[in-house]
Amino acid sequence: MDDEKKQFRRRMLNEQKHLPQDYIAQASEIIQEKVLSMKQYRAAQSVFLYVSTDREPSTLRLLRHALESGKSVYVPKCINRREMLAVRIHSLAELQPGAWGIPEPRYWTEEITADALDFILVPCVSASLDGKRLGHGAGYYDRFLAGKADHAVCLCFHRLLRDDIPITDNDAILPMVLTEEE
Repeated sequence: MDDEKKQFRRRMLNEQKHLPQDYIAQASEIIQEKVLSMKQYRAAQSVFLYVSTDREPSTLRLLRHALESGKSVYVPKCINRREMLAVRIHSLAELQPGAWGIPEPRYWTEEITADALDFILVPCVSASLDGKRLGHGAGYYDRFLAGKADHAVCLCFHRLLRDDIPITDNDAILPMVLTEEE
């Protein structure tokens, strides 16, 4: 399964790499609008939002909205090669390139566990509509969400949806996958 998953990931990363920038921008806007209209997001007091890279559905508008709305906003902080924390931010100015070049806070005073969050957004390389998710292979989100994925939503570009996502027993299955079309 590991080789199959690695090959699948390589293929999907290549597809992700070749998505047109205008498609990414347009799809990201639609996806963010859908999240902003979700009752689960609107009702949430504490939200965990990943900080998007240039090849993922953008979360910048969501981060700004959550901060401006007075929600408690948490973002990923990789503290070693196996563990990711959800740490609170109060401003986007706190973010700077960290592990893997992804913006994260260098310093933090508050962290929270996945089960204490009201709403969680998860990135992917690819996903299926039945909740299977292919990440980048480090397992951070699978460990973070282990048994606690009830409030998690995976954001995926429609062009990267696949039905045949290879998974293992350690992979978190998410209750919702959201694309610009689904």
